[in-house]
Amino acid sequence: MTRPVITFATDFGPSAPAVCRGVMYRIAPDALIIDVSHQIPRYSIREGAGTLVFALPYMPIGVHVAVVDPGVGTDRRAVALEVARGDILIGPDNGLLMPVAERLGGIRAAHVLENRDLMLPVVSSSFHGRDIFAPMAAHIAMGTPIEVVGPAIDPATLVRLAIPRPTIRPGELETQIVHVLIFGNVTFAGTTADLEAAIGPLQPGRRVRVEFPAHGDRPALTEDTTWARTFGNVPFGASLLMEDSEGHLSLADNQGNAAERLGLGLDDPARIVPA
Repeated sequence: MTRPVITFATDFGPSAPAVCRGVMYRIAPDALIIDVSHQIPRYSIREGAGTLVFALPYMPIGVHVAVVDPGVGTDRRAVALEVARGDILIGPDNGLLMPVAERLGGIRAAHVLENRDLMLPVVSSSFHGRDIFAPMAAHIAMGTPIEVVGPAIDPATLVRLAIPRPTIRPGELETQIVHVLIFGNVTFAGTTADLEAAIGPLQPGRRVRVEFPAHGDRPALTEDTTWARTFGNVPFGASLLMEDSEGHLSLADNQGNAAERLGLGLDDPARIVPA
């Protein structure tokens, strides 16, 4: 593309992203800045990582800024990662960038953001999105080589997230909620193949049961539902278990909010069995 592309994803909410975009535009006035999301649940690094994996493979090659940073102002590193597809990822070294870096072909180079000439003149302890990440991204988008941002580091030293995996047993799949979508759909660790390995072939209309043990203040509950291809294959308001657009298992209500109805949240454990 003739214009440099910068994508931007944070848990900042409505106003702070505009400040960061202003910083970027002052350095890179011709940049095309694509807002991926600024409604990532506050402090949820894993939700942010999932958002990036969902979105960035479909974006043009460019500079991708992501900030979900509960450790801002501490000794956690700020990093730039060059990936095999040709993109540069900018953000905190807290695991946020790692899943999408692998999705985009793996890390070719990693550098710590330390060049003060590429930051704002005053760097606060609480708004590195504005003071460090936004200006660094804009300078790189304008052609500054990644080597200039700071010293190279071994990618093996980067923080990685623990990725939940399902447990397959005869007649049951033990899993947990790894993502809650804005519509209230909940995504489980595991794929259709994992569930079939546990409970057998999944034909549309097959009845299944999702058991949620007591978790926190929420009592144990059970949801009897239907394996279906898509929302409209069950009645209005009914629930379904399906394969989502990323190939993961998802519990949803047809034009409803399953997470809200059942009181479900990120990391809640679950067990899927035949109904």
